Amino acid sequence: MRELTVSGSPFEIGFQHGSIAKKEVLGSLAFYTAYYERKAKTSWAAASTTAEECVPLLEKDWPQFVEEMKGIGQGAGLPFLTVLAMNLRQEISMGLEADGCTSFAWKTDDVSLLAQNWDWEEAQQANLIHLNIKRDSKPSISMVTEAGIIGKIGLNSMGVGVCINAIRARGVDFSRLPVHLSVRAALDSTSKAEALAKLDKAGVASAVHLFIGDATGSTSVEFSNLDIIKFEMKDGQIAHSNHFIVPHAEGVKPASFSQDSLERIVRARELLAAAAAETEKPPTIRMIEKMLEDEQGLPGAINRAATLQSPSLTLFGIVMDLKEKKASVRVGRPTECKGYVTLNPLTF
Repeated sequence: MRELTVSGSPFEIGFQHGSIAKKEVLGSLAFYTAYYERKAKTSWAAASTTAEECVPLLEKDWPQFVEEMKGIGQGAGLPFLTVLAMNLRQEISMGLEADGCTSFAWKTDDVSLLAQNWDWEEAQQANLIHLNIKRDSKPSISMVTEAGIIGKIGLNSMGVGVCINAIRARGVDFSRLPVHLSVRAALDSTSKAEALAKLDKAGVASAVHLFIGDATGSTSVEFSNLDIIKFEMKDGQIAHSNHFIVPHAEGVKPASFSQDSLERIVRARELLAAAAAETEKPPTIRMIEKMLEDEQGLPGAINRAATLQSPSLTLFGIVMDLKEKKASVRVGRPTECKGYVTLNPLTF
């Protein structure tokens, strides 16, 4: 996985991202060009036209994101709307994502851990990057992202961490902040409370689940294009998969979801409860890593495997220690690890 550390103005940050990781950015473009055509029956020209719909909001309220994406475009030799269309992957495919991510959070007096397996199609594995964003006036960020996308899974130098689970539900509202830019807004925050307040105000354009955490613990948030529902930890634990766990506002239209999403959230809760019952010691990164290795229910397990019918598999697993402000990443399926990455936004 390519690692890059970028700094400067939003445009300069984007330009370095786009130029250093040009190969991977172009790889992401190729992947999503094919994906939009296959899943959403949408050409790239149509996707770019759709992307124009959210430009007024972004220019008005989030100009730093516009500048960063323009920088990526110039660095990689791509139009701004092309980069924006990649960052709108959730909205353009209208919730028809096929990934199967599972997320965990565990908080005690001693530690605050946040973790997930990120599942997606294997063709996108080569386009993942370890992106470090070094800043003085805002928190520095370390994340694993798809090249060209400015907000993904990781944490910042204030110990704010974010995990993401796709939710299949139709409906997009471009007066709200797109999903992956919402993740970036959270990672730009100095605390969980600030991140939640930002997204309460902005709203999110389409369905998604986010875990947003810091040293005080993690909050589970289900977003639709119409509403926001939050869940707090129970006995210091919480888990989520890829479906709404409660009904949302009238007009929210969840699409069908796989049975394994129901099974994975039950299994995740079982693993958390069992681990808590077995030890009097504070939870560790290794304890959570073992949960991410779980293969009960294969191929649709927490540690997911691909099939002809469902091409998604676990591309990486991450465990964040939000008190220590660092994270451990295993590339590939946790039981078939292809490499290790450490995220530490305090060290660059």
